[in-house]
Amino acid sequence: MMSITSQLNVILPEIIIAVSAMFILLTDLYIKDSSKKIIYALSQLSLLLTAIVIARQSFEATQYVFNDMYVSDTLASFLKLLSLISTSIVFIYAKSYLQKKSLLSGEYFSLTLFALLGIMLMISGNNLLIIYMGLELLSLCLYALVAINRDNLLATEAAMKYFVLGALASGLLLYGMSMIYGITGSLDLRLIADGLNQIDISPSILAFGLVFIVVGIAFKFGAVPFQMWVPDIYQGATLPMTMMISSVPKFASAALLIRLLFQGMESVIADWQQMLLIMAILSMVIGNIAAIAQTNIKRMLAYSTISHVGFIFFGFMSGTVNGISASLFYVTCYALMTLAAFGSIIILSNKDKDFELIDDFKGLSQRNPSVAFLTMLTMLSMAGIPPTIGFYAKFSVLQAAIDVNIIWPSIIAVIMALVGMYYYLRIIKLMYFDKPTVAKKIKVSKELLGLLIINSGSLLVLGLSPKLLMSIAALAASLSI
Repeated sequence: MMSITSQLNVILPEIIIAVSAMFILLTDLYIKDSSKKIIYALSQLSLLLTAIVIARQSFEATQYVFNDMYVSDTLASFLKLLSLISTSIVFIYAKSYLQKKSLLSGEYFSLTLFALLGIMLMISGNNLLIIYMGLELLSLCLYALVAINRDNLLATEAAMKYFVLGALASGLLLYGMSMIYGITGSLDLRLIADGLNQIDISPSILAFGLVFIVVGIAFKFGAVPFQMWVPDIYQGATLPMTMMISSVPKFASAALLIRLLFQGMESVIADWQQMLLIMAILSMVIGNIAAIAQTNIKRMLAYSTISHVGFIFFGFMSGTVNGISASLFYVTCYALMTLAAFGSIIILSNKDKDFELIDDFKGLSQRNPSVAFLTMLTMLSMAGIPPTIGFYAKFSVLQAAIDVNIIWPSIIAVIMALVGMYYYLRIIKLMYFDKPTVAKKIKVSKELLGLLIINSGSLLVLGLSPKLLMSIAALAASLSI
């Protein structure tokens, strides 16, 4: 039995984030609007300290603490570090944008840190109760973040839609969890796995519980047919909030799927595998086709996200370690791509007008060649064109599916990948071959341009040498199940 001190050391990353969020919230009461940079610095410092602690823990063996409710393993360390890095990038992009819009506040940073705390709890949860607590903490913070611009009716409407649909999905997930608890008599994922293997259980109750759990997971990912919230929330939310929602929570969703389905319910893999297959195909088809018709870049990226979720499900659907590692690799690549895409939009937006319409990209190569080139790299990666990282991400999940003889869905996936190229390449065509509607040059800050260079450049660099990231994802996957 570990001492309480040893157990607290294991959850030290979560403690740092929780204390930092509360400290920032209190500090914000006593500083002037002109000194909000202090809050930003404190937020980044807390992320750095947490990352250092997690990096040290990653070299330790798997540990279960607090009556096996919490687990610290390679998967948790990998996804937490990615979440911290992504959140730090979001903060850098968001700071200048929120300053322009007079929305920079301590509430934004504290809510984002609390959301990150929820993500970390979901990633390390080895108990249905802990996982659900993390999910609710994340969800409540995201609802508030979407509505943070109180004067924007579109943002308020989006927050209400998100709240209603999110509450419904959380309720369905909780209902599914309660059924699994009723069958096995345990909230511990390892005991649930043993219980489903040993106990003579009612197939109908198990089927109902499984369906509700998969529905909850699918909603958090934004998979079809539970994608109805994604386009409206992406369009309605303020740009930094959209960037946050589209990237960091995906790591928590991936952990949720692995913990619940692979670690807890692997014995019924044949049932949930079929559900993931159907949702994967529908997400790719509907996401790609709907994206073609969009005129708003945020809505286009929303449907793009839905199609990417279809590819992520392909890896998980294979049910193998290679499949899990491919999906983890894809989630990582997707987060980098979506951060770069929204980063470009944030950089190009000004105080009076957001760079929201697809037609706004017309002639961007003449107005700002640097940003146009970096945006082109991002779009090529999202389209899955070699040698960018997006190609290897798609290739790895399709290879994992083909390895287990999932052939005809893989053929559909390849066709949909080709269809998806159209709306990404359309952006490049507008930037380089169309005349700008406004001739005025676009000036961007050196700090943001430098970050975008690193962000978009990493898509090409990792594409040229993807082995390291793939091997880390493979290690995390192999030790998780």
